[in-house]
Amino acid sequence: MPPVSPGALIRRRLSYAGSLIGGIAETQEMLDFCAEHGVVSEVEVVTARQLNEAYDRMVAGDVKYRFVLDTKTLQPPSEKADV
Repeated sequence: MPPVSPGALIRRRLSYAGSLIGGIAETQEMLDFCAEHGVVSEVEVVTARQLNEAYDRMVAGDVKYRFVLDTKTLQPPSEKADV
């Protein structure tokens, strides 16, 4: 790969980006590996009512895993009558 001049990128308002995550094939390979070997993530399921508390805990650094919002606890938007 040839060297990239940061000045040329800035002047032309270009960006240069990459990712270590991989593409669809790599993601599928990782998911297959996890399924085959029983690798799971640790999560805490929270309801809509617990969302503010979960956010506060996240900001305070009191979370050692991911929060997952139980979408069944969300209320659908109320339909407004035309006035």
